Amino acid sequence: MFYSKPEEFKHRELAPGVKTRLAFGEKLNISVVSLEAHSVVARHHHPHEQMGFVVSGEVEMGIGGEARLLKRGDAYLVPSDVEHSARTFAVPAVVVDVFSPPREDYR
Repeated sequence: MFYSKPEEFKHRELAPGVKTRLAFGEKLNISVVSLEAHSVVARHHHPHEQMGFVVSGEVEMGIGGEARLLKRGDAYLVPSDVEHSARTFAVPAVVVDVFSPPREDYR
């Protein structure tokens, strides 16, 4: 069994104003991402499938060339190797991402 408190998660800065807390399992990992207002996660891709949802605030997700403004409770799926990006405007956001397989580059 695995139990962890947020303060025990590994911390990492992904971009200016974008910080994550990470926890790892054998076949997946979660990432609790805090995005300050007016922050940007540049377009990128990776072999991991990524699924997430917005916990608070608003974030514009660009996935495969299509952008949408997501709000609390909205979910998204990024298939393996599809380019994606994120940005906030005047409102900060918190999202939870799940990656499978785990992001070894985040360990």
